[in-house]
Amino acid sequence: MAPPRNRRPGFSRRAQYGLFISYVIAAGGALVGVILLLLSTFHPPAFAAVRGTFSELVTPIASGFDWTRRGLSGIPEGIGSYFGVRSENAMLRAEVEANRRLVEEARIAAYDNKRLRALLKLRDRIAAPVVTARLVYSTGSSTRRFATLNAGSWQGVRTGQPVSSADGLIGRVVEVSPNTARVLLILDPESIVPVRRVRDGLPAIAAGRGDGLIEIRSAGAAQILFEQGDAFVTSGTGGIFPPNTPVARVRARARDTAEGIVFASPDTLDYAVVQQSYFPEAGAVRAPEAAPR
Repeated sequence: MAPPRNRRPGFSRRAQYGLFISYVIAAGGALVGVILLLLSTFHPPAFAAVRGTFSELVTPIASGFDWTRRGLSGIPEGIGSYFGVRSENAMLRAEVEANRRLVEEARIAAYDNKRLRALLKLRDRIAAPVVTARLVYSTGSSTRRFATLNAGSWQGVRTGQPVSSADGLIGRVVEVSPNTARVLLILDPESIVPVRRVRDGLPAIAAGRGDGLIEIRSAGAAQILFEQGDAFVTSGTGGIFPPNTPVARVRARARDTAEGIVFASPDTLDYAVVQQSYFPEAGAVRAPEAAPR
């Protein structure tokens, strides 16, 4: 037999207690509402105090619920922002890499431009340059130090002519063919260059060692002290190298004989200028025309 549709809660203690508590809550709520209504009507200051108390109690709870709601609602936006930031980061990395290549190319172009400008200034300072040629080869692993120029006798290059760069002296021509010339570098043990110290004009001899350095020794006086950083230039003695061309600087303090570092390293140069000898041979000098009567 099916149970009746409308059953009274009297048979269950739990149902009775639940119904009783609901009645008590409803009556208490109605009583509180009546009291608040009477306070707001007859005693507004007291009603304001009660309202402030309830606000103090309810505000933290409401703030917590609002923070939770905002956090939950911001999850989809945070996920979208994460993937958006990843894609933007990848794009920025690619752009930085492209800009880095452009910066490197600009630095190389600026460096080449600086060297070529210095070479042009060197040509302007030289009274009679023969030709500007490319250094196509230089021996760096042997004790003998030579270099090859892509210019020869057809371009006016002759044996004995000095070869310089914008940084300083490189060497002198020792062999010539129609379109190439062999240069004896100042680093070679067979190379001897008369020089002078810049700060006091002390005459000295710069001789190659074959190991990338040169040896600077006094040409006359003994017990000469060489200080670190002393610069030496060609003196013009001997008639081959023109004066005041930078040659080397002293590597460390020494007496009588010092190690020198050349200003112009042939391993890092692309172009060089072949010059006329300081005192050219007699056959290379044209006789002046006779004055008219």
